[in-house]
Amino acid sequence: MFRFNRFLIFFVSFVLFLPAYLTAQSSETYFPTRHEWEQRAPGDVGLDAKKIDQAVAFAKGHESDNPEDLSIHLNTRTNEPYNNIIGPVKKRGPMTGMIIKDGYIVAEWGQPHRVDMTFSVTKSFLSTTVGVAWDHGMIQSVDEKVSKYMPVEHFNSEHNSKITWDHLLRQTSDWEGTLFGKPDWADRPQEEITDSLINRERHKPGSKWKYNDVRVNLLALAAMNVWRQPLPVVLREHVMEPIGASNTWRWYGYENSWVNIDGLRMQSVSGGGHWGGGMWLSAYDQAKFGYLFLRDGNWNGDQIISKEWIQMARTPTEANNGYGFMNFFLNNDQERLPSAPKSAYAFLGSGINMVYIDQENDLVIVARWISNYDAMDGLVQRVIGAIK
Repeated sequence: MFRFNRFLIFFVSFVLFLPAYLTAQSSETYFPTRHEWEQRAPGDVGLDAKKIDQAVAFAKGHESDNPEDLSIHLNTRTNEPYNNIIGPVKKRGPMTGMIIKDGYIVAEWGQPHRVDMTFSVTKSFLSTTVGVAWDHGMIQSVDEKVSKYMPVEHFNSEHNSKITWDHLLRQTSDWEGTLFGKPDWADRPQEEITDSLINRERHKPGSKWKYNDVRVNLLALAAMNVWRQPLPVVLREHVMEPIGASNTWRWYGYENSWVNIDGLRMQSVSGGGHWGGGMWLSAYDQAKFGYLFLRDGNWNGDQIISKEWIQMARTPTEANNGYGFMNFFLNNDQERLPSAPKSAYAFLGSGINMVYIDQENDLVIVARWISNYDAMDGLVQRVIGAIK
């Protein structure tokens, strides 16, 4: 039954996204190697060179006002009561970006080889490790309860016992508890902290969307329990090495997120840089990761992650139409990216860090430390406007 349901989901999704898929894949599709990524003039791939220059100039003129010292940014961005930094932090680089059209680099600026924090873009790497586990049959169904796959310590309350992989992936679990010293209620509190807030009645899993890094980190811990390996090892072996990523990226956890599995001490990584840590990587590696998804999980003939998983990840969350699996920001309502097609989506993180994926226009755009969503859309608008 599970396999039939998977096939049905895949078939319906494939039909819906068939035009974009045909655009994204052909026998002549170009893939970069680990050490070389071919650059082409904008005109060679159907772009207006002057308009691409204007797009780059626009991006450079809209650099984030976040301080270079990101520890200051982390300590002042929220009014959280548990906002102490428990993971590594580094200084950020300048406004940086890349534009990839038809697989070729047509523009890059800033310091695209510099390794920087990516904050919540990390979540897209995290959900991908869950997806690879699902592809390998290590997770039978995303609708199964997570407690089946790990010790029940974090899922032994009446509410938490109902939580499935889908709830964690979509940020609709409303999980209650404390993980690595951070209570769930202390993450981005939207009202004054009171006993009634802490002890409130929980929303039924799946019914309420809430961006919450404590619960994201719980997903990372659960995924590591499935793999029984540190997630950076899983990501390197199953994703980053196959797509030819560099050896400069790192995925960090917290000073207190070490656990014992099979007698081995492993660090459970974080799903962002909220309290430090998360994925640190170059714009080049971000672009390759985005390009993998532009090509529906295929890399030069090898299916790194299944189309079926990607289509599930792109299915809107009932409680938030603009969100799929973390961290797929969908564009169905074109609210965040009104200049982009509805089928486009992005991996987003604080900063702002953006990996934009557009199969209709065969585009990947990476923008790091761009000022806000309006500027993000302004860049996308100008690049799409350069298509002849």
